[in-house]
Amino acid sequence: MDQRFYDMFESNPVIAAVKDLDGLEKCCHLEDIKVVFILFGDICTIPDIVSRVKSAGQMAVVHVDLIGGLNSREIAVDFIKNNTEADGIISTKPALIRRGRELSLFTVMRYFLIDSMALENVRSQQSGVRPDVIEILPGLMPEIIRKISQTSRIPIIAGGLITDKKSVMAALSAGAICVSSTNQDVWVM
Repeated sequence: MDQRFYDMFESNPVIAAVKDLDGLEKCCHLEDIKVVFILFGDICTIPDIVSRVKSAGQMAVVHVDLIGGLNSREIAVDFIKNNTEADGIISTKPALIRRGRELSLFTVMRYFLIDSMALENVRSQQSGVRPDVIEILPGLMPEIIRKISQTSRIPIIAGGLITDKKSVMAALSAGAICVSSTNQDVWVM
């Protein structure tokens, strides 16, 4: 993992995940927030959204699967790299994570753990894809986070449904290096 991100996660284990302009505006005024996951935008607005995050001195990580006008091909990652100042990408698609690594972007492979097959995908894809971190959703599963952290060398972010200090502490205690949340109350804990 890029040392800059590790240092950011160590200084504040909460990542602001923004899904609209109101959230973007709020997180850019919080000096404790060091990393921002951008979960909205389209090909016309994403350069400005990323620029706003970077102007606030924060690291910008774009969820390429959620950007309107981009498809699920590697060229979407090239677009982010060539047209924004993004530090990294998030995706559920292994090919996009591999392309992000080729372009020296920080990569977050996002997994929705809904059953044992999804859990097995985490195990089987890690060696082939090699993201910088994996994000486990929902983040309210400390037993699963613990199990993955014991068998994986890839750091874990817990995300989804993180709404209070108890859930943040449970995820961190289980082995997550940080949490991501769209809940603005979590950003200021």
